[in-house]
Amino acid sequence: MRILVATAVPAERDAVARALPGAPIDCLAVGVGPARAAARTAAALAAAPYGLVVSAGIAGGFAPHAPVGSLVVADEITAADLGAETADGFVPVTELGFGAVSHRPPEALVREAAAATGARVGAVLTVSTVTGTAARAAALRERHPTALAEAMEGFGVAEAALARDLPVLEIRAVSNPVGPRDRAAWRIGDALTALTEGFGKLAPVLESWKQHD
Repeated sequence: MRILVATAVPAERDAVARALPGAPIDCLAVGVGPARAAARTAAALAAAPYGLVVSAGIAGGFAPHAPVGSLVVADEITAADLGAETADGFVPVTELGFGAVSHRPPEALVREAAAATGARVGAVLTVSTVTGTAARAAALRERHPTALAEAMEGFGVAEAALARDLPVLEIRAVSNPVGPRDRAAWRIGDALTALTEGFGKLAPVLESWKQHD
């Protein structure tokens, strides 16, 4: 079974690839944001046979639940800002009668991935606009109480995978807290190192996994 790992940018792709010499796993930088990630992932899946798709990279973590340097495996991949703002607050697109806003990776794969890597398990939110205030961070966490991390590609990758009836997994290394933007507090290098180390432990799980739930 060949596996596709989709990251946003080349630095993330290279961090994953360093852990996978000789593994039947292809790493592709699909671009930033859910739309570009969905389009590039869909094109890759149309061009070659894959049995599993993994969205991977660095992310913001919701403190104190996912501290900087930790790994997060998604048990829910949710488009957190796909919907409408109303006088009564945010309404997800599903409540407007359209589409889906959440996908759930296979439970067994999530368990095995978390056990192998020591990752925390929870929702990973996909956003088109990165959170930059404490107020928005609090609002997202209130709407999604199990959210551990925020990134920009997972839901797009999941949509592309599920359009071809393929299972999807998302794993993220936390580089910064979700909230006010403070570039001095970002630990991108540490997060990329954690991503490499995580995939070193995750690769055997991915290679041996067979979908059964």
